[in-house]
Amino acid sequence: MSGVIDSIERAQLRRVPSFQAGDRVRVHFQVVEGTRRRTQVFEGIVLKRQGSGVRETFTVRKQSFGVGVERTFPLHSPKIERIEVAARGDVRRAKLYYLRDRVGRASRVRERRWTGTEEVIEPGLVEAGAMPADDAPRPGEEELGEQVATEEPAPEDAAPEATAESGAPADSEAKGDEPAPEPAEQPGDDQAS
Repeated sequence: MSGVIDSIERAQLRRVPSFQAGDRVRVHFQVVEGTRRRTQVFEGIVLKRQGSGVRETFTVRKQSFGVGVERTFPLHSPKIERIEVAARGDVRRAKLYYLRDRVGRASRVRERRWTGTEEVIEPGLVEAGAMPADDAPRPGEEELGEQVATEEPAPEDAAPEATAESGAPADSEAKGDEPAPEPAEQPGDDQAS
């Protein structure tokens, strides 16, 4: 019987960006007020993620007019339109309850910095709980092998010829480019004056 339940729950899982406690996220959440629907954006620091599968939730905390506000969202809820990761936090805990006691600058979380030698984790969409394969192209990247194969080299005899006067290619004048300026003084001019 649990196989049937697992298959139904797997169908309800949504694709979410990878984030963890300490990251600053923007949650676009649908709010229904009577017959109207609007999208409310809740931006704050993720205090915790808990649970697994369809029941997974995360708690976001923000300061609103000097008052701390926390909201817990079901991760795979259909009311969540999208989750944006605004910044990655540099923390060493899974639950950041200590932020509740802090006020002002003390409640800030240090942002994660990357050096050139470490790999950057893309905030793109991944399956819940799974990381992208190393050989899979990341979103926005084009494969260089296909790009090189489609480009054709220019024939050698089609190279532009230089004019005798300026040394610039002949077709640069046709395009409206200015020819290279001539030197102001000739080497033999300073003896004549």
